[in-house]
Amino acid sequence: MGHPPEREYVGATLGPPSKAERYMAKKKKKHRIRPLALCVFRRRKMIFVSQGYDSRKREVFYRPIGGRIEFGERGSDTVVREVREEIGAEVAEVVYLGALENIFAYEGKAMHEIVLLYDGRFIEPTRNQDDYTIEGADGDDILYRACWRSLDFFRNEGAPPLYPEGLLELLLS
Repeated sequence: MGHPPEREYVGATLGPPSKAERYMAKKKKKHRIRPLALCVFRRRKMIFVSQGYDSRKREVFYRPIGGRIEFGERGSDTVVREVREEIGAEVAEVVYLGALENIFAYEGKAMHEIVLLYDGRFIEPTRNQDDYTIEGADGDDILYRACWRSLDFFRNEGAPPLYPEGLLELLLS
């Protein structure tokens, strides 16, 4: 049984990868689980949420604000940092609520998240008014529009979903 021909070296590396090697490299790319921390600002029967849109599904959805947990960072610190970075607000009384696992597709891409959920409150009273809205930003890029929504809004048939899945049930229990 013979051996496949060896590839020639080009400089210190092998020559350009073949089509088969490029295909296998794509197949080997592993999806990563994203660790997130989100803050559920609640008052009465309302929560403060960001509005998103998935153009592939043509779906409007809502989600509490927050973001990716950095290596070595506690989830509670992530919530404080992300809220400060995205909407310039300070958070007080951050309390762990629970965790949810979220497996879904967004913009046609498979996603998997472990979401740590925290309760918190805005320090500034103006942010707690029913008509308060703000655009969340990352530098000059507008990420979302956030507003107060009644939990009953999400219970109505045909209402946009509240993500992560299971959050509404957790909040109503």
